[in-house]
Amino acid sequence: MNKILTPKEEELLKALKDVIDPELMVNIVDLGLVYDLTIDEEKKTVNIDLTLTSPGCPLGDMITEDTRQMTDSVLPGYEIDIKLVWNPPWSFEMMTEDGRNALYRR
Repeated sequence: MNKILTPKEEELLKALKDVIDPELMVNIVDLGLVYDLTIDEEKKTVNIDLTLTSPGCPLGDMITEDTRQMTDSVLPGYEIDIKLVWNPPWSFEMMTEDGRNALYRR
């Protein structure tokens, strides 16, 4: 994700590091699965564009629900819209350095 984040968006992105992809055992932020995140303070909405490592990921519902629960814990009372997106397709190049290190240390 390459954009300037508001302080609340930064707080949420940090919290989303607690959402772990159960197959790779790396958080969704460092895996590069969070493509976009926007908080509208006036409308009390959160929009997250999220991808998975593959369209057929059997744990996609679990990752999406964990993302929703974490978002709700940081921003209770906000309407949360999580969209699964597939463009661009996820690849290992989207991982942060921390994500690559976590994956390759296993």
